[in-house]
Order: sequence, then C-alpha cells, then structure tokens
Amino acid sequence: MRYLIESYGCQLNMAEADAMDAILRGRGLERTEDGEKADVVIINTCSVRKTAENRIWGRLGYYSAMKKKHPLKLIVTGCMAERMKDEMKAEAPFVDAVIGTNEKAEIPDYILTDSLDKAESYRFLPSYHKEGSWSSYVPIMNGCNNFCSYCIVPYVRGREVSRSVESIISEIRRLEDEGVKEITLLGQNVNSYSAEYNGKPVDFPTLLEIITPYLDSIIFVRFESPHPKDFSDHLISVIAENDRVAKHIHLPMQSGSSRILDLMNRKTTRERFLSLVDTMKDRIPGLTLSTDVMVGFPSETEAEYEETLSAMEAMGCTEAFMYYFNPREGTRAFSMDGQIEESVKIKRLERLINEQLERQKRIKERMLPLSARAIVTGRSRDDAAMYLARGEHNDYFAFTSSVEHEEGDVVTIDADTLSGNTFRGAEHV
Repeated sequence: MRYLIESYGCQLNMAEADAMDAILRGRGLERTEDGEKADVVIINTCSVRKTAENRIWGRLGYYSAMKKKHPLKLIVTGCMAERMKDEMKAEAPFVDAVIGTNEKAEIPDYILTDSLDKAESYRFLPSYHKEGSWSSYVPIMNGCNNFCSYCIVPYVRGREVSRSVESIISEIRRLEDEGVKEITLLGQNVNSYSAEYNGKPVDFPTLLEIITPYLDSIIFVRFESPHPKDFSDHLISVIAENDRVAKHIHLPMQSGSSRILDLMNRKTTRERFLSLVDTMKDRIPGLTLSTDVMVGFPSETEAEYEETLSAMEAMGCTEAFMYYFNPREGTRAFSMDGQIEESVKIKRLERLINEQLERQKRIKERMLPLSARAIVTGRSRDDAAMYLARGEHNDYFAFTSSVEHEEGDVVTIDADTLSGNTFRGAEHV
C-alpha cells in the first residue's frame, strides 16, 4: 500500500506528519510523492489563516477528480478538520475520513483497520524525526490556554497538554543514536511547559537542565514559540549559562502598543515587553532575536502603528515574521469594532518589512568579521565550489573548504562579507 502526506501550516503540523510517516513506513507501507500512485492520501491542514483553508479546498477538488480515475482513500486531518468537521463532511462527501487533532495519532491504525477510536485528549507519539535529517522537531506540549483574541489555536488544538519528561528523554536518546545535530522543542506556548519527574514539578527551564546531560552529537537546542509573560528569570539564566541552548531566541511581540496588546489579550504591555528584551540582552552573551509582529489590528491608529515600528527598532531583530491582521471566524477579534481597510494594512506592512530588512542588514554587517560554528546543509546551487551551513543564530553561511563535507557535518567558519542575508567566508583551519 502506498501513501502520500501533504502537510500545511506550523512546525508542529510538520513534526506530526513526520511522526505519521515513520509509523506507516514501520508498518510496511510505501511512501510516494505522486498522488496518482497513492492508495491513501493524508492532508494535514492548517486553520491559522483563511488563505490556508482556501488552499485546502482547492486540494480537495484536485483529489476529488483523481478519485474518479482510481480507488483512493482520502483523509483530512489537522486544525481545519477540527474547526470545520461538519462543514467538510457536507461539502466534500468524497472525503473518506475527517479526523481532528486529538485523533491524529490514530490515523495509522485507521488506514490499516478502517476503525477509529475516539480520543479524549491529545496523545504524543514516540518520535517526530524525519528519516535522515540532521535536525529534528521535538514536540513537548500541545494546545494553548492564552486565548489571544486573534488566534484560533485554543479552539482547534485545545487546552495545554505537556509531554512527559520520560518520553522527551527517550526521544532525545533516539535522536542521539541517529546522529542528529540540533533539535527544536515545540509548543504553541512552549515555555508554559509543566510536568512531573521523579516526584518533583518540572517547568520549562528545569526541563532544559534535565535534558542537557543526554546531549552529545546534538549541539544546538532551540525552542518555539515562547510567550513573553512566561519568560522567567530562571529561563533567562539557563539560556545564558547552558552552552547547548542556542543564543538565538524567537520572542513574539505582535504589537508595540500597550492598548493593542490589551485588545489582543497578550497579557503584557509595551513597557514590560521591552524591559524583558533589555534584561535578556544584558544577561545572555551574544543574544540575537527574532519575533512575530502584526499590523492593522482592529482600531490600530497611526500613532500606535508608529509605536510598533519604534519597538521593532528597540528590539533589534535579525529576523522577523511580519503580517497584517487576518480575521479568523470564531475568534473575538473577528467581530471587533474598528476593522481596518486592507489597503491600509498592506501599506503599513510594506513599511514595516522595508525597515526590518534594512535593520537586519545593518545588524549583520556590524557582526563582521566573525567566526562561528555551523552545521553543513549542502552544496551551493549557485557555486558548486561552496558549501552552505546554518549557525547557532539561525544565520546562513556560504563557505569554501579544503575538505569534503556531508550534510550534518559541524564546521567553524570565518566569515568576512555579507551577500544578501548570507555570510560568506571559508572554513577555519
């Protein structure tokens, strides 16, 4: 039996797809990338934005036509399936199964037995590693309790559930055996992790301390996405003092206006957020930051938009994920007063992006010359004589070397120039 998995959306979705893939291969099924050769197609959906859902409807139309040509079991899962289960069953009766987020782990059994057990809560799978990859996601929690007014996640992923410390350690041991070089701990609100280990409570910074002794080939530990309100002094200390924790932190800001942050239900203010940034910069040597930022939230004024621009300058990110407010039905912000015209949102976003691109170029140019440890990702497509690599700060390198390298090799690079967003140099000898 051949199967195909199409996965859309967040990193957790991608990790869950890799986990399903490993289970199906382990049970003797064959993976294919050709839908016309597949006996089973699994579409792992996203519901964060309307555009993501529109794309899924298009894919369903494609597979509806394909099913008329040859027998095919079509399964739709993920957040869109959770949010629109009844509508999907009515509008797309050719779909064989619409499976929500809690039952996602049961899909391999369903494929083989045609039966599906109802899951009362989310279940973590043993491993989320993509075969052959030097980098791996490690989901440690699912769901969210924050209910940001623009976000659909709590409604489609449910309340927060933390993975056991024992299961996380077991997976890390397995990844060490596979020679993995970096891991990313995942959760919708990763730093609100809460579990028990050896009879004692474990929060997120304590988890980082617990897993460190199991790390050998794994040189970088990353995590996404933290919430500013849960960024404790203990966590800052662990990042600063633990050599394995990458000193590049993704810290979502969303807005630089306290009033807008309150409307977003972010449970912080501009002043508290920027104070946290200052504290992190003071206490974590070599820190770089990335962020999420949204413009055009309902009732955002030009002055409040300017506050976001100034907060971005104060934050000084080397990366940023920037977007304008996209109303999601079912969230509180969907029906808020003061919805802003799309043309205004686009104009605000364009300026935000342009300023950030100029800022990150300035920041990176000031880093030169630099020497950095990085993981080889392959050969350059533009110049076969050069290798590509990714460093601790999520920075990208193109470099020459006098020795042959494979993906996953750890190298030290001396970089002296910047081309676009890529540092260029040579392997340190």
